[in-house]
Amino acid sequence: MTTALKYIPLLLSWGGIVCALGRGFPLGSGTLAAICVAAFLAGTLMPLLLGVTVAITVIKGVVATGCVAFWLVAMAALYAATGTGASRERWSRSLHSRSAGIGSALLAGLLAGAAAACQIVPLGGAVQPMPLAVAALAGIAVALLAARGERLIPGEFTLAGGALLALPLSFILLITSSSPRLDLFSPLVMKVMKFIHDFVHQFFESMLIPDHPFFRPNVWEFIGFFFGSGVGLWGGLIIWFTPLAAVAAAIRLERLPSVAHIRQGAQRRRLLAGHIRQRRQRLAAPLVTALVLAAAVYQSRFPAVEYWDPAPITVTATPAGDLLIPETGEVDLTDGRLHKFLYRQGGREVRFMVLANPAGGYTVTLDACAICKPQGYGQGEGALLCYYCNTLIPLDTVGRPGGCNPVPVPARSVTEGVRIDAATLLNLWSKTVQATAGSTGEGR
Repeated sequence: MTTALKYIPLLLSWGGIVCALGRGFPLGSGTLAAICVAAFLAGTLMPLLLGVTVAITVIKGVVATGCVAFWLVAMAALYAATGTGASRERWSRSLHSRSAGIGSALLAGLLAGAAAACQIVPLGGAVQPMPLAVAALAGIAVALLAARGERLIPGEFTLAGGALLALPLSFILLITSSSPRLDLFSPLVMKVMKFIHDFVHQFFESMLIPDHPFFRPNVWEFIGFFFGSGVGLWGGLIIWFTPLAAVAAAIRLERLPSVAHIRQGAQRRRLLAGHIRQRRQRLAAPLVTALVLAAAVYQSRFPAVEYWDPAPITVTATPAGDLLIPETGEVDLTDGRLHKFLYRQGGREVRFMVLANPAGGYTVTLDACAICKPQGYGQGEGALLCYYCNTLIPLDTVGRPGGCNPVPVPARSVTEGVRIDAATLLNLWSKTVQATAGSTGEGR
């Protein structure tokens, strides 16, 4: 029942895509329905033929390419809006052609079907044919209903120029944001954060500025502002919404037709008023797109997923200065779940994690990364989630350094379990916390 409820927004988004395609391209309801049904069915087979991991990579790559194309189309629309009437007409014909509509319907159907299947087929798990078949039939029914019901949309709601790409793409982004494995907004925020973090550090190194001795704490608080998640979030929002703002500006800046050849003043005013009214009506499409993109951001920031986040177990060091984590006992390290531990020495404490890896050994990491504040991780299906920036880290990359991945800890597997050097663990934690939380003024 829960899975069905989570699937409803995806189906509604798919219906929105079909309606947008029907309103924007001269395909006809029958042709549109046939193309969308065939493409959606083919898309549902993608995870089964390629594997879920490969399918997710393909979907995210294609959607990201579509976002880049949307930027280019938005800038071209803004340029065409200030051009001559002939250039605007050529621009409109190139976007509204029948071949462009067929290609858009095929691509949108493949992406929607594949995204639907990826949310049902588990990573590395057995495929249940019944849920997949029900999802495919539901997608087909929605496509048929939307293709027929598109004519019920008021005629004033038109798609022209960049809005023709913006609305279907926004629905696709809403579909992908409903699954943390397919989401693009959280990785975008993380990339912005990483860029700012690396830029500040590279600037300090290139200018030969010392790391901290000559700065007051309030100066570091100002510098630390640029390392916060808020800057990454706002940077991601700017990238997310800027092309849509360009599309809206292109519609608003469209030149009115020349009325110099019309002698009657009343006729001139009627003609200009009609064009102004149509221009305002076309702004409805960017407004709907903005609402859909905002919903995608909300789903990305607050995913409807429960994460496994166990309470850390306190451990002590042996007389030799090692931490021995037994394979079985209070926890079972072989169960495939994330296990957290806490080590204290004097006034210092370290949180670290142990996770079984596919090679039969164990991966040990800090409960922190080298970029974000050490707020820890949770484990979802096939990925860890950084609680600070909401970035997903695939389980097969845990243990690799860099980015938002948890910092790896040197450890060795023994017969009893996992052995870790306590001094190395303490030093690694102190270095990581100093490089992240310390850069905002803490610990200075």
